[in-house]
This record gives sequence, structure tokens and C-alpha cells, in this order.
Amino acid sequence: MFKKITDINDKWTQESMELQINDRESRYFGGVRDPLSGVAWPNHTGTAQYLAAWAAALVNEQSRYYRDLVLLEQLYEGMAFMLRFQHEDGTISPGWTNYHSPPDTAFVVVGLANILTLLERQSWPPLKPVTDQIRVFLERTIPAMLTGGVHTPNHRWVLTAALGSLYRIFALEELQARAGEWLQEGMDITPDGEWTERSNGIYNTVSDIMLYYAAQDLNRPELLEPVRQNLRMMKYLVHPDGEVVTDYSGRQDFGSVYSLADYYLCYQLMAEHDHDPEFAALALLASRSVMHPGSLPNQIMLGFLLYPQMQAASVSPGELPDSYRKVIDGAFNRQELIGRIGQDGYGGPVRHSKQHTEFGAPVARVRSGETSVSVMTEASSLFSLRHGRARLLGVQLASSFEPGLITMDSLTETADGFQLESAADKGYYGTIPADKLPPRTGLPTSPWYLLPHSERPLTHNQTSSVCVKVSEWEAGWEAGWDLHFSAPSPADVLTQIVLLFGSEGRLEGSALTPVPGMSKTSFWAAGTLRYSSGEDWMELEQGCHEHHLADIRGMSYPEGCQKVLVTLITPLEYTLRIRLS
Repeated sequence: MFKKITDINDKWTQESMELQINDRESRYFGGVRDPLSGVAWPNHTGTAQYLAAWAAALVNEQSRYYRDLVLLEQLYEGMAFMLRFQHEDGTISPGWTNYHSPPDTAFVVVGLANILTLLERQSWPPLKPVTDQIRVFLERTIPAMLTGGVHTPNHRWVLTAALGSLYRIFALEELQARAGEWLQEGMDITPDGEWTERSNGIYNTVSDIMLYYAAQDLNRPELLEPVRQNLRMMKYLVHPDGEVVTDYSGRQDFGSVYSLADYYLCYQLMAEHDHDPEFAALALLASRSVMHPGSLPNQIMLGFLLYPQMQAASVSPGELPDSYRKVIDGAFNRQELIGRIGQDGYGGPVRHSKQHTEFGAPVARVRSGETSVSVMTEASSLFSLRHGRARLLGVQLASSFEPGLITMDSLTETADGFQLESAADKGYYGTIPADKLPPRTGLPTSPWYLLPHSERPLTHNQTSSVCVKVSEWEAGWEAGWDLHFSAPSPADVLTQIVLLFGSEGRLEGSALTPVPGMSKTSFWAAGTLRYSSGEDWMELEQGCHEHHLADIRGMSYPEGCQKVLVTLITPLEYTLRIRLS
């Protein structure tokens, strides 16, 4: 793996050196051009991450750039760019959001602190001007790290790790104390290992590696326990081809393709730390997906050079399950926690982020060889199925009641599968009592926005309940899944099931009709539908077309896939049968 990462890091170093802006008249001189915007930024996925790759290449004896003076000069100019783009308050701005951002600065602090530690271990005097630059940058960040705030849950652990990194270098007790203030908020993880943001593609890895660093630098070994919980959970959230389950994410990785690659560093470190065969097996699985040296906190080449135990590989990998039925967070008492919102000391507005009340919602995973199924609550899709190369990316449910997307509230395990339920209320609001109306003295009008709408009594409330029974079946040589939908009331609610298939496969069915104005979208009126990719296929039956409304108000239809619409009207009882090759 060391040889593989060295080759990847060298290739990435070569390509990024060519992206460095060398026009001395440019204010971005020394920065590395972002391939998307064409502008150089100082953040952890911009210039700073390239500097990590360059620093690692310079001190890696197996790299073709080992002690390369041209690369050293480019590293120096890159750090000069970083210093110029550091604000007077010590922060950086990524360029497209979060200006003067303590958390984005904290990402950079953790990475640069690791670079500094690595470079200062070397006995090569030409490195000193660069290490001096890094020390200046890091020292300037201290006031912002001591006072700065966050937007998202994972940002707290990024700041904690940054404070720990600075404490390792500068030994200021106030850094350790500030880290303790963040940690006293407690860990936002379920016993089954799910972080708040449910982000298996991105933010799990951020929280995990940051807490690893914090445990080390702050001498807080208890911080490794949530890392273990999440790393163990992830063995159930990988498809047979190595793709990570992102179908229910609360962040931008939702529905996108990610692998375990960014978990590799943490898995390998924890395998050696705990002498854990399961972590070693997951590190091996993750290593097969590594095509990139990693973003700044998760830079794998830096990890190998900083931690000699990474190369030891002293733990033999164990066996990972390829057949299981697992409910994640099935026993987590989420409703009790949600019920505390609004009580004294609990809850409140979350600005520039969200409350993430879906935290701890149950998710079921079923794996049998090359077949991988997810059954989800509090997500835009309630079911997904991978069968070899054939991908049913999601099953969405929408109606005109709320209006729009229906998310499932609860999941119960049954003998042959799972039962999902959802209930939504919608009523009307009466007159505001006279003694609750605000005074209008001197006002030229009575604006709607000044009225106390919370005082209006609820009238004519209606409840829409939906139940979906998800069942696995076998009949002779055939096998597959049934999804039975029932919605008894209110009557005449226009309902829609949206089947999302991978764009790479082929859809066939005699009763498929393209929907005008909607890309790659068809109504399915009756009969059998076949979706195939390579030699793998799935057949679905039975189509239904009870109404012609394709675009339900309040519903968002994802791009990049093939969409098939089943239209129904309540009261409804409808079974979708899926037969697998």
C-alpha cells in the first residue's frame, strides 16, 4: 500500500505543480488553481491540500520528488500564498462560502500542523524557510481557534482537533481548555454508530479522523470510542462493489457515489491501535478504492510518513460479512429525544445549518452476496436495491396531501422484512382571539407578518397515513422483494411512486410512456418492466396509471437517473413485485 500511495501522490504532485499560478503579477501567485473555478483558494480542498501532497513527496525517500529543489520552491511560494490569503483575524475564506471561517481554518490548521510535525523531523536544512512559514500561519490562527464558532455538528470536532494540534505545537493551556468547552457538549452519535449528519460518504470520515487526532493530542483516549462505533457500523453500509450507502445522507453526499477510500487512514490507524482484525479487514477493503491521496485531514501519504505503525500491517485482516440483515438504530429512542425540543434548556433556532431531527432514524440493511438492499426512514427514498450491476437507486413516494414528498416515520422488523409507516396532519387555522391581537395604533395597515399566528385555533384537521410493507420472498428458483403500499384515507389524494434506476442500464416495457417536459421520465401503466445492466436484471410488476399528474407540487425529481412513475389515487392497496435474475 505504501508503494501504491507513493505512486498516487507523485502523480497528483506532478499534475498539481502544473496548476500552480506562476504569474507574479497575479494576486493569486503561488496558489494552486481550482480545476472547477479556475481560481486559487486557501482552504483544505484547495491549495492547502496540494501543499500536503508536495510536502509528503519531498520527504518520502521512495518518491521521485524526494528533496526536489524545484518542488521545494513551489511549496515555499504556495505557503506564501497561504499567508497572504490569511485574514488579519487569522482565518481563511474558502472563496465560495463561509467567509472568515473558523471551521474552514480549523481544517487547514490540522493539516498544516501535521505537515509541520513531519517536516521538523527531517534533517534537511533547506526545509526551514517553509517550516517557519507554517509556524507563522498556525500561530496567527490561535485567536480565531480560541474564540471561533461553527455551523454544523462535525465542525465542533474539527475545531477540537485544531485546538489539539496547536496545543501539541505551542503548549498553551488555553487551547486545551477551549477544546474541553467543545467536548463538554457531548458526542452526537447513536449507540449503533450513526453521527448526526448521517453522511456515510463525507462527514463520518471527518468526525472520525478529527477525534483520532484530538484523542492523541489532548490525551483523551475516550474520544476513540465514538470513532470505533462509527467504523464498526460502516461494515453494514457498503454495497458489494465497494460503493458506500449514501441514500439517506443529511448532507451533500446524498445519492452520490462514494467509496470507503477516505476511511482508509482511520481504519489502518485504529487497526494497529486496537490490534483489531475487523478494522484491518475494512482497511484492506478501503485500500482497494484509493485513487487519490486524500483531502488535507485525511491525507494518506502524510499518514504513512507520520505514523510508522501504518506500514507495520501487524494485524491480520478478519472476515467481513457478505450476508446479513441488520437494523441500524432500531432500538434508539429517537422520539423521546425529539419530544424534549422546546423544553427548558433544549432546542432552539439553528442558523446557517439545520436541526437534523432525522438523527437516529432507523435504517435497515440486507445483504446476500451480490444483492444489497436498504430500507430507510426520514429520507427522500424508502427503498433501494443493488443486484449485481442492476441498480434500483431509490423508491420515492409523493402525494398531493401535504403536498410533496412522503418520508417514512417508523420502521418495524417483521418475519420476512420490514414495515414502514408515515402519518401527516394538515388542517386550517381560525380567528385570532381579540385579546391576543397586537395594537394597531398609528399603523396604516395590518400586515399578515405582524399577526400572532400561533394563537389561531386548529380546525378541520386531516390525517394522511401510509404503510409500506417490504418483504423478501422466494418461490422455487425465483426470488425477490415485494413492496406493498396502503393508504386508506383521506380519499382522492393523488399519489405517486417514483422508481429511480441507474442511467447506465436499459429499461424495457410495453406500457412505458415518456412524460413530456421531464427528462428520462416515463409513466408505467401496466404489465412488466425489465431493467438490465450487463448480465444482471430485475423485473418489476405491476404498473398502474390512475391519474396523469407527473409533477406533484413540492416534489423534487433527481437528475442523472431514469425515472418511472406509478400513479395511484387513495384509498389504495398496491403491491410492487421485484423479481431478480
